[in-house]
Amino acid sequence: MAGIQVRAVSKYILGSPVKMRRVVNSVRGMRAQEALEVLSLLPQVAAEPIYKTVKSAVANAEENYALDPESLIVSTILIDEGPRLRRMRYGARGRYKPIKKRTSHITVIVEEDEEWIDELFESEA
Repeated sequence: MAGIQVRAVSKYILGSPVKMRRVVNSVRGMRAQEALEVLSLLPQVAAEPIYKTVKSAVANAEENYALDPESLIVSTILIDEGPRLRRMRYGARGRYKPIKKRTSHITVIVEEDEEWIDELFESEA
């Protein structure tokens, strides 16, 4: 069963993709449980929706494919730009100042760590 990739997607998350990518770069390639610990301690606001998406991907792997959460690594995290919410703020002399509230789509892909599986079978032998 090695090589199974499980994903979770969160769409239309209010937050700039640039700010979210800053958080994502700190957890890409980590073990899933370790990434959840790091995300829960980060001070950035963008860490919360990323934490929820990683946790959802781990839950999907555990529920749908009966994978051990300890054996999962975060192989890929993508932050894509969603639609912008266009608002306006009134300015001087009858003008308006546009405000663009940016949204993001978060895609997390976790897969089983083959090295962890090999270590598990070696310890049983």
